[in-house]
Amino acid sequence: MRIPFRPKLLDSLRGYSKHDFAADLTAGLTVGIVALSLSMALGIASERTPAVGIYTAIVAGFVIAALSGSKVQIGGPTAAFIPVVVGVAHTYGVDNLIICTLMAGLILIAMGLARLGAMIKYIPFPVVTGFTAGIAVYIFSTQVKDFLGLEVEGIPPEFIEKVIFLAKHLDQIHWPSIGVGASALVLIRFWPAAWGKRVPASIVAVILGTIVVSMFSDLGVATIGSRFGADAIPQGLPKPHWPELDFNTLKNLVNPAFTIAVLAAIESLLCAVVADGMIEDRHDPNTELIAQGAGNMASALFGGLPATGAIARTATNIRCGGRTPFAGMFHAVTILLIVLLAAPWASFIPLPVLSAVLVVVALNMGEWSNFTRLRRWPRGDALVYVTTFALTVLTDITLAVKWGMVLGAMLFIKRISETTQITAVDEKVIDLPPEDSMAGKDVPPGVLVFQLSGAFMVGTADKLENALMRLKQEPEVLILGMGRVMAMDATGLNALEELYEKLRRRGKHLLLSGPHTQPLLMMQKDGFIDRLGSENACENLDRALERARAWLVQKESGR
Repeated sequence: MRIPFRPKLLDSLRGYSKHDFAADLTAGLTVGIVALSLSMALGIASERTPAVGIYTAIVAGFVIAALSGSKVQIGGPTAAFIPVVVGVAHTYGVDNLIICTLMAGLILIAMGLARLGAMIKYIPFPVVTGFTAGIAVYIFSTQVKDFLGLEVEGIPPEFIEKVIFLAKHLDQIHWPSIGVGASALVLIRFWPAAWGKRVPASIVAVILGTIVVSMFSDLGVATIGSRFGADAIPQGLPKPHWPELDFNTLKNLVNPAFTIAVLAAIESLLCAVVADGMIEDRHDPNTELIAQGAGNMASALFGGLPATGAIARTATNIRCGGRTPFAGMFHAVTILLIVLLAAPWASFIPLPVLSAVLVVVALNMGEWSNFTRLRRWPRGDALVYVTTFALTVLTDITLAVKWGMVLGAMLFIKRISETTQITAVDEKVIDLPPEDSMAGKDVPPGVLVFQLSGAFMVGTADKLENALMRLKQEPEVLILGMGRVMAMDATGLNALEELYEKLRRRGKHLLLSGPHTQPLLMMQKDGFIDRLGSENACENLDRALERARAWLVQKESGR
């Protein structure tokens, strides 16, 4: 069996020109500069160091771009991982966070090899947007301390407790920090889009903020150097390190590792879809999952954070002319060169400015208009959205993803069941094709025809039993018209099996009329058709009625 892995880099090498190189290099330089400040901010927000965020952008960004199933995907740390990263680090420690990231990488690779890339699109929209909005609120809450310049320790990780704690310390607000952070926030939010294509707003904010705080150092605004030390960002990458494995702890890391993998898969594939629309290309979802897995494993070996495709950075790459994976690789090399040449200067960057960068990220990712649309959504979708959002904010994202998926699946099953119909067929039913219509057909006494339509699966299989229970008299022969059943699962098959056994024990007979391809193949594979008798699975209603007459005659003659 062919492994579903073909990086877009291989296709890009054919016919690669100097013009392509120049475009990719320009895009890579721009995106690298944009990603630098954001990576530092994400490292700090994840309660690690700015260097860890940078390592992730360099290592994961290079590996993901080189192996990606998308031509223009830019990988690196993203805001979506902050809640789960902080939770794992608090509960199990930093070393186990690295192991958790390795496990998530393996899960992603397994998902890609199992060709599950296309399955991600079946995650309901309310689940994705619900926990995205919840993550945005969580990110905002983590930036309040540095944005307001609060010099406090021991902030609780829980949202409600955190809000109460911060509210109690509002009397310690540092006004110069607010001034720097608010100025950066306004600049980033209202930076003209036309200018942003050439000079990213976040870089301007970081440079201006650093200059102002350096000129007025007596203001006491916190910087990377004052918080993490003058050598907070080493000039280069650390040596790769394989963490010590504690197999007793591994089982506790399965849930958060799965959550990281799901988040990485969702965000990277959504990013790839957006990129496809911008460059009129089509990504390979399974290759993309494998690339994301390899990128996360590489990041973990260098002590980095989880990584995935970043929509904003990918869009910037495309707008700046990036068209091949080389642009993503150049972006990683750009960050590495900046670290090698200018790492000491990073210690002067003010923390309120980095907080402003993440506040803008939170504002942009929340899709807040969905809250105003809730009253127009179906009640079930609104419930899934609100539940996922609330669990993300108030508990943790692992629980939110689980319950969001469960509620989304239950809602889907409910809606499928509502479309499934099981009706007794007589001459009055006129919306059937001629081969299934009862018009003009001679139906022997004791024969009843039921027409099934829709999906015959979990949540709908009991409808057949309920319909039979409402009958005043049980028929001698029951014909199930299955020409309109396009899909059946194990629950539906089991319902047929039980119905067949029930009728057989009572000396009655079951016939199937015109089963569709998927249900027929499933029944054949299971052996149900053999148990039923292939002669009792008829091509159409006419054949089924002929078989019913023959069975009634045979039964009558046997008495």
